[in-house]
Amino acid sequence: MCTSRFRHISQNLDVTPASPTRALLLNVLCTKMQSLSRPASTSTRPASSTNSRPPPHQINTQTKVFDTAHGRLLCIADIRGRLSALNDLAREANASAIIHTGDFGFFEASSLDRINDRTLRHLTMYSPLIPTAQRNHLLAPENPPSAIRTTVTISLLSEFPLLLSGHIKLQVPVYTVWGACEDVLVLEKFRAGTYDIENLHVLDEATTRLLDIGGVKLRLLGLGGALVPHKMFDNGDGSATIAGGQGTMWTTALQIGELVDTAQRVFDPSETRMLISHASPGREGIINQLGLVLKADLTISAGLHFRYASSYNEFSVQGDFEGLRHKLVVGKEGFDKVWDSVKAQVDTVIDENQRVLLDKALSVLERIPLPPNQPVQNGQYPVEEPAWKNCWNWNLCDAAYGSLVLDIKDGRVSAELKSQGFNYAYRRTVTSSTITPTPNSANSSLPAQGTGTAATPTLSTKVQTIDTPPVPSGRETPKDARPNGALVSPAEKAERERAKKERKKERKQLERAEREAAAVKEGGSAPTSPRPEVDLGSPVQAKSGKATPEVPAAGPGPETKATDERVQSPATESAGARTPTSRRPARNPWTIFMRLPVPANELEVREFFGDARQGITRVNYPQTFAGRNQKMVYVEFGDEEAMKAGLEKQGEKLKDSIPELKQATDKESRNAENGNPNRGAFGGRGGRGRGAFAARGFAAAGLTRGGPPDKRMNGDGPSGPSGPSAEA
Repeated sequence: MCTSRFRHISQNLDVTPASPTRALLLNVLCTKMQSLSRPASTSTRPASSTNSRPPPHQINTQTKVFDTAHGRLLCIADIRGRLSALNDLAREANASAIIHTGDFGFFEASSLDRINDRTLRHLTMYSPLIPTAQRNHLLAPENPPSAIRTTVTISLLSEFPLLLSGHIKLQVPVYTVWGACEDVLVLEKFRAGTYDIENLHVLDEATTRLLDIGGVKLRLLGLGGALVPHKMFDNGDGSATIAGGQGTMWTTALQIGELVDTAQRVFDPSETRMLISHASPGREGIINQLGLVLKADLTISAGLHFRYASSYNEFSVQGDFEGLRHKLVVGKEGFDKVWDSVKAQVDTVIDENQRVLLDKALSVLERIPLPPNQPVQNGQYPVEEPAWKNCWNWNLCDAAYGSLVLDIKDGRVSAELKSQGFNYAYRRTVTSSTITPTPNSANSSLPAQGTGTAATPTLSTKVQTIDTPPVPSGRETPKDARPNGALVSPAEKAERERAKKERKKERKQLERAEREAAAVKEGGSAPTSPRPEVDLGSPVQAKSGKATPEVPAAGPGPETKATDERVQSPATESAGARTPTSRRPARNPWTIFMRLPVPANELEVREFFGDARQGITRVNYPQTFAGRNQKMVYVEFGDEEAMKAGLEKQGEKLKDSIPELKQATDKESRNAENGNPNRGAFGGRGGRGRGAFAARGFAAAGLTRGGPPDKRMNGDGPSGPSGPSAEA
């Protein structure tokens, strides 16, 4: 009968294969007319009849009385099939009941055949019942959808069969709506009375519950499914008013209309109303409008999957009342676009009973509060919308990350929010090679001796005095510590001693040259114009790149005084401290060092990590030969868990070759940036040894062995690769 009627309607509306959307719409509405009734336990209304009006239907409502003095309600979202955890969560919160906002895990063994590949992959990605290693293997890019389908069983997606068979028993009442990923046929079995589980109450558009707890009569009204405006007139594999298919479920217009009808029938001003939905009224204007029509005092929702739960009223998040109205108008406009395209077809096929529900759904979309500053027809200003300040909303994070506990006592509803939140510990992970303070700077001071506190935790506190007199700042520079915190090796100490001797020899030659120049000047044989001073301190500093400039020992006589005046360092703001040799920013501690046999660009590197790429925050090629050729790369992740998931890709192929993966370390980073990952601590351009210190010292001073210095003004810096940057 329904098939013949559908064909007749299709002919009248000229529905052709070129318009599959309209054909689907008519098929959906025909299904609604064919199966609109439910058994007495969850029935909304009897079967439709074209000859008589249907009698008023029975509302499926029950009252549960808890301890009237005090009670606690645990509110969670997205348990995702791990139903055995419900009792543990209730016990930890000392809860009398649980309220759940969707993605409960309504799947059974036969559901796997009805879930499409995309939804099955999504469920595999987020199921808490699948071990991480197995999940990463299943979601690897090289695995086709058939690999997931042949491996994943119902035990890896949901414990609902165990709950249905009685192996898991709920210790407290659980009130839940369905979410976006559920099997609609399982829900239909609950609505038909085929499935009945002790302490499990599925709230739908025709089923409501009243909790008498803590001096409050709490009315629970539920709306399940994701809000998808273009599917609000398509019920897929569902019957009557609910909709779903291929492992997903969504909200329909008739579902909203029947929820409004149910709320109006059970309205009692002495009750406190709570709207429980999977979609968030904070994001969806239609859900917000539904709360206004239902006169909801409290709303609880999920679906955003954040690490923090949120608690708000519209007054606290909107700039003004017009901001709330704008959100509702945007939601209405989205629905109107769909409604305008299907209105003619819907008006043709719906019956009298469905017309009542549809009108109630359309009334929700028209529920937009008037502006408070514009008078109405009688010249009076509208009363402020009570929900603007008095309706409180909670949007929950997933059950794995947190929960909400409503503590109800003597009529007062208190809220306790618990969220796992973000992990900011990585900001405290500072490596010595990235941040090295200047201990002798003018605006900082070293800790007092004996306190055991150093300016940098990794900086060696061993200080060795210098043989020569101190620089004018009166402070000493540590010689047995590097800026990166590593101790000086014995070989390098010997190298320093040899360099020290070379500098002493050079200094004597320079002093001899100065004395000769002074003698010539005093004898009058030289020109009377003053000779440009030579900066003798700078070359000495440039040779090692780390030691404090050494000043020759003071001696009696005018020559010594003149020499002292000439060897002073140029005036600067520095107090004589060594400048750090590294200015690199702090490296992300959750970084993978990746050595590639063949070049790979950023997109190929990200694709290599498969599903772990979602945790990648940055892909960085170092400025080295290997980095520029895309054979060496640092892959930074947002947290430790994401990095570990990336490390599990060790051994897998990228472009028919297997890259090397390991967690990046500071030493590894430093050596790699010097151009050779296998080079030791003494590598790099301009290194010590090979008798080059004396030659570089003379060249930096503008002198050669036995020759006079060039004419360079005091304060001119040395040239060449030597210096701090050369040794870094």
